[in-house]
Amino acid sequence: MSTKQFLFSGFGGQGILFAGKFIAYKGLMDGKNVSWLPSYGPEMRGGTASCGVIVGDETVGSPIVSRPDVLVAMNLPSLDKYESSVAPGGIIFVDSTLVSRSVNRTDVTVYPVPATQMASDNGTPTLANMILVGKILKVLNDFDEDSVRTALGKVISAKRADMLEINLNTMKLGADY
Repeated sequence: MSTKQFLFSGFGGQGILFAGKFIAYKGLMDGKNVSWLPSYGPEMRGGTASCGVIVGDETVGSPIVSRPDVLVAMNLPSLDKYESSVAPGGIIFVDSTLVSRSVNRTDVTVYPVPATQMASDNGTPTLANMILVGKILKVLNDFDEDSVRTALGKVISAKRADMLEINLNTMKLGADY
């Protein structure tokens, strides 16, 4: 794997920072060099949240993601703001339940996933983020269940350990979409 830069963005409360942290921990579990840089507005829940993640074989020189290879836009303002910053040949994952327009770029691959609707239909309305993460890992040929389980074990607190299998099953749902 070469170095991949990810940018996750959406409203606070959508699990943007958790999704990015999971990708970073998965990279660590796979022996990669990583950085995770969260950013959110003062109101957090309901405000804008984003995080940059870099995963690669080389040392990460700067945690700033200015030209993401992978963009996850969980709402329309995020797509509007970051679509133009994606590297040519990059990938954009869009929560098509909440994003009403198509991606304008023709030099990127787009995966519209109705993540919010899928999560709601699955009885896990707060896990649309993990549906998208499952799809990302599948597209990148990096969905290894053991590695995913180990990383989930690191990012899910002991108090919420009962959520590990639920998150894993929700990620599988996204991977199979």
